[in-house]
Amino acid sequence: MRILIVAVLCFVSGGMACPAENLRLNGFLIVDPLVPADSIEKGGPPRNGIPALHSPLFVSAEAADFLNDDDRVLGISIDGNAKAYPVRILNRHEIVNDSISERPVVITYCPLCGSGIAFSAVVENVSLSFGVSGLLHNSDVLLYDFNTESLWSQISKTAINGPLKGSQLVQLPLRHTTWEDWRRRYPDTRVLSTETGFAFFDYDRDPYARYKNSNQLWFAVSNSDKRLRRKDWVLGVTVGEIARAYPFRKMKKKSSLIQDRIGDIAVTIKFDHKHQTAVALDSNGVPLEAVQLYWFAWAAFHPDTSIWGCKDGASRC
Repeated sequence: MRILIVAVLCFVSGGMACPAENLRLNGFLIVDPLVPADSIEKGGPPRNGIPALHSPLFVSAEAADFLNDDDRVLGISIDGNAKAYPVRILNRHEIVNDSISERPVVITYCPLCGSGIAFSAVVENVSLSFGVSGLLHNSDVLLYDFNTESLWSQISKTAINGPLKGSQLVQLPLRHTTWEDWRRRYPDTRVLSTETGFAFFDYDRDPYARYKNSNQLWFAVSNSDKRLRRKDWVLGVTVGEIARAYPFRKMKKKSSLIQDRIGDIAVTIKFDHKHQTAVALDSNGVPLEAVQLYWFAWAAFHPDTSIWGCKDGASRC
């Protein structure tokens, strides 16, 4: 009701009655969001202009002949059922609504941040379906759920606007690696098919190739941290309120197995230089909340983050 009243007042008064923090973007009414309203911006495409996938088709590893060994994939395994989502497809869709072992999941990828994150699609005992809002915060994709049209920040895992504002998505363990590596680990994996229903997309062409290989950002971020290069790959790990980044170019100079402590928690980082992938485990071998992404994106959402292998107070690492 509050949203409807605000919308009517704004329309009748030509916008004069709208509070400064309320605005309409891509058809979403932004009302008292958890982030500054002016930090939410249009990414270019309209709502659903980047089409999320629903009821996706999969092929066997043997039939995935469109993939090269060094192609990047997001891989997830639940109860022995493994699936791979090629980044070349995710570049065009960003969101895949799926289920694994009868569990509703949503696979998300932001090409601007390099961040691939899997979530349970169940929130407050309701299974949600997600789309691409066409909006960004800190250069990161904002998902929206079709049920309530709440806007969700991928990296912060939080609904920042709408009826579910403040709710959190439950992150699921996921590996960002090469197709060669994932196929070796899970030879029975299923692979997201290029038969998506969008024949006009050329999945062989990377629309972000220039962006990935430059120092340029296309959109604003709230915190710019120059201790690392903007697009250095890092594994970002959170334990409670403590955040730490593990830079790939620093880890490759050390061991593939790094022992560390974050707060009171013993942490093991397993780093694979060949396949440019890393995971974080606790002392029992249980995956910790972690995401592989560009440094600038991790620093934007975690301004107080420490950096493994970097001296306190250093201006460059």
